[in-house]
Amino acid sequence: MSQIHWIGGEKGGVGKSLVARFLAQHFIDGGQPLRCFDTDRSHGALLRYYADYTSATPLDSNDSLDCVLEAAAAGPEQRVVVDMAAQTQAALTRWLHDAGVPELAAELGVTLNYWHVMDAGRDSVELLAQWLDGPGAALPLVLVLNEVRGERFELLAASGLLDRAQAAGARVLHLRKLPDALVQKLDGQGHSFWAAQQPGALGLLDRQRLKLWLQRTGEELAGLTPAI
Repeated sequence: MSQIHWIGGEKGGVGKSLVARFLAQHFIDGGQPLRCFDTDRSHGALLRYYADYTSATPLDSNDSLDCVLEAAAAGPEQRVVVDMAAQTQAALTRWLHDAGVPELAAELGVTLNYWHVMDAGRDSVELLAQWLDGPGAALPLVLVLNEVRGERFELLAASGLLDRAQAAGARVLHLRKLPDALVQKLDGQGHSFWAAQQPGALGLLDRQRLKLWLQRTGEELAGLTPAI
């Protein structure tokens, strides 16, 4: 069954592109056919790191996202990753509703997943509340608690939103801490995660840190039910 993964969260700087890059590498490593779409006009991380798989997709018309569902329908095991820029949530939910995308996806045998990436701040909690109260809430949800952007999520726990989301079927992925210095090196080099692990791209121990982070995050991903 083909899958579409929208990587969102609405707020800039919470790590959406890091999650999109991880998923892209995960699917490549698993030998699954991959298509990526990057909606960010200014940064375009998937375009930089996974250019061979990625198309630029600015959300400038009501049919801008049609290519996403068409790509998923092109093969029985297609994996589609969409890196959603900040403040594009309204465009996504409008497209889903106006084109009847969930119904058509079900007919085509395409699974939909929305990844809400969060840091530990109050803005992320408020944006999660908006998503759960909004028209996109019917989509299968994966909450990503990005420890790269904050290791303690007390505000989320106190809000009751985590329990509410999980009661509605949301899955939770903890994106474990990666040293800030290593993140900066990865961003500065413009390498895919695969390329960054090759000799000479990083120091020996930085390559080991990245290898373990990818491995442990992959194990977390494998533990999600329903599976990705």
